[in-house]
Amino acid sequence: MTSLTTRRTEPRSRRRVGLGVGIIAYLVTFLIVLPLLWIVLLSFQPSAKILGDPFSFDALTIDNYLNAIAALPLLRMYGNTIFIAVVSVTVGTAISFMAAFALTRMVFHRRRAQSSIRLYLLAGLAVPVYILLFPVYRLDLALGLFGTYWALILPYIAVTIPFNILLMTGFLREFPAEIEEAAIIDGVGLWKLCWTVVLPLMRPVIATILIFNVVYVFNEFPFASILINDPDMVTVSLAVSRFQGQYTVDYGGMMAAATLVLIPQLIIYALFQRQVIAGMTVGAVKG
Repeated sequence: MTSLTTRRTEPRSRRRVGLGVGIIAYLVTFLIVLPLLWIVLLSFQPSAKILGDPFSFDALTIDNYLNAIAALPLLRMYGNTIFIAVVSVTVGTAISFMAAFALTRMVFHRRRAQSSIRLYLLAGLAVPVYILLFPVYRLDLALGLFGTYWALILPYIAVTIPFNILLMTGFLREFPAEIEEAAIIDGVGLWKLCWTVVLPLMRPVIATILIFNVVYVFNEFPFASILINDPDMVTVSLAVSRFQGQYTVDYGGMMAAATLVLIPQLIIYALFQRQVIAGMTVGAVKG
């Protein structure tokens, strides 16, 4: 009798736990989506209405989008940003993969040296970007890179390496050694082992890294605002800031421009959300 009662109460408790988790998940999702919906709503409001009566729906207009499209050099800003993203993400991912492979496969004479190098690289996650602005600015001036694409590409590579190594080392530590041993027995060299055996099996982690890094480059503003001074090299984040003048701010145009910038990123997340979840699970949880 006692065991039967216990069996009946277990499904009920599980349903309650599942219901509670579901409510929390919906609440968190609502809190995350609410600012995005708020931006979209404000993008249809005149600037005067945004400051005076932002909850009004009787003066909605698409003039903000027309002004944003007319004011923003869409092709140029997306072209510049895509070029910087492709170069920095490609180079940063390749460097991160080689470093992660070395940290997980090389035999160090001292075990502490291996862990110290890994912790040193991961310490970059704790460094705020604003602390790096002045040193990077001085380095760019000294190297003659200020105002060029490389002034942004090199810092972006350095900033993304710690996050990339965190995911890659977590995956490679759980990677079956038998696969590599079988490839070595078949006569596969180190270079071919890395790029034709190990790397293709890391597709979920690589996809996650590529998506996060590309979105970071699209949203990054501090480095771009300091290291780029040529209007022809404007990036997406810099273009949005054009709606803020010295004494006035076009809030409607800024919200419309922000919405135009958010749409491609939301599409990327919607198309590759499975790869992102799989990469974060394999690379972070197991590590």
